[in-house]
Amino acid sequence: MNNHSTAFNPASAMDFLPREQLEKVQLERLQAIVKRAYDNVALFRKRMEERNLSPSDIKSLKDISKLPFSVKADLRDTYPYGLFASPLKDIVRLHASSGTTGKPIVVAYTKEDMQVWTSVMVRTFAAAGLSNSDIVQNAFGYGLFTGGLGAHGGLEALGAAVIPISGGNTERQIMVLKDFGVTGICCTPSYFIHLLDKAEEAGISMKELPLKVGVFGAEPWTDAMRKRIELDAGIKAFDIYGLSEIIGPGVATECHAHSGLHVFEDHFYPEIINPETCEVLPDGEEGELVLSTLSKQAMPMLRYRTRDITVIEKGECPCGRTIRRIRRISRRSDDMIIIRGVNVFPSQIETALLAVEGTLPHYNIILTREQGLDNIEVDVEVTEELFSDKISGLEELRKKLSSAIEHIIGIRVKVKLVAPRTIPRSEGKAKRVIDKRNME
Repeated sequence: MNNHSTAFNPASAMDFLPREQLEKVQLERLQAIVKRAYDNVALFRKRMEERNLSPSDIKSLKDISKLPFSVKADLRDTYPYGLFASPLKDIVRLHASSGTTGKPIVVAYTKEDMQVWTSVMVRTFAAAGLSNSDIVQNAFGYGLFTGGLGAHGGLEALGAAVIPISGGNTERQIMVLKDFGVTGICCTPSYFIHLLDKAEEAGISMKELPLKVGVFGAEPWTDAMRKRIELDAGIKAFDIYGLSEIIGPGVATECHAHSGLHVFEDHFYPEIINPETCEVLPDGEEGELVLSTLSKQAMPMLRYRTRDITVIEKGECPCGRTIRRIRRISRRSDDMIIIRGVNVFPSQIETALLAVEGTLPHYNIILTREQGLDNIEVDVEVTEELFSDKISGLEELRKKLSSAIEHIIGIRVKVKLVAPRTIPRSEGKAKRVIDKRNME
């Protein structure tokens, strides 16, 4: 594959910019975006005024620490358009992701924002070695989720032939992989393992296909999973990172060195903080990733707390890129679970359970992996009366619970009813989630 296609070079120049030049660009963009947020977003202006801050107080990159944090609740509290810094006539795209209250997190893009998004996705795919000579199967979900269309725009701009297959329909995915001569694929890593297993069942060896590159994201995965994917499929696997609140996919990506994910920090300024004290930590120390958009026009985010735990790596990357790297995301500072690219909170499941009469507020959420796909089982205690009742009554309750949970989180889960007092109690914080996926 050609790593230096004509689509690659113009978009990737910033990846190799000397740090001094990059920091000059960052400061100019930070000052402009702080002023834009202050002038156009009431929430940011109010928070800055409470700190006696004005945009003119941002004189250096270090001054970013003076700015207030943003959190996911800000997007819910201002639903749907309260954080927009552009008038609706300038908005060309709206996306949304699920929130804990049923209302989605709404994000917006101007024409200029779409150009930035496309450019960082071109840089993402170029870092994985994809070019205009590749055929790429995009199995991220299309629609309100940012993954599918975000990846699609970057692949088209790169000059690759894109197959917009979206998620699901595993048999068709395998047929297309085989018949279309696909050389690259984008999806969640767990779904790719599922594809591997199903292909093997059908007597198809991925190693014998033209497929060379997999670009995987939307859920945590480990180096052990990467090794299995690369060994079983005979491909190179790359981790990508992004979040809708910042732009979608395209915030950070691995290169061929696999020594962390390069943050496109000419557009997204990274900080690491202590999640308890909010103190800014130096490069090399583990903490919560905080991101500020430096060029987002429609919806600038200042010091957004991602809740993702990572480290900004020290030292230079062998690939020569000067943009800094974050370590692979392995956990979060909150209790969110990501299953097949869907965000699930234990509190959502609890809400569903307690809305159905006959259950007790004692439950476990058990995460397993079968045939490469992540699954949730919810074990829930029922009242003594119900448990000693007819089997038909228990089955009806189980179906009600399963339906209630699916309605809230959007995916089907297995529900198991257990007798009272069978789920272990805790004197401290209850351990609701039992992860049996062997992700370490």
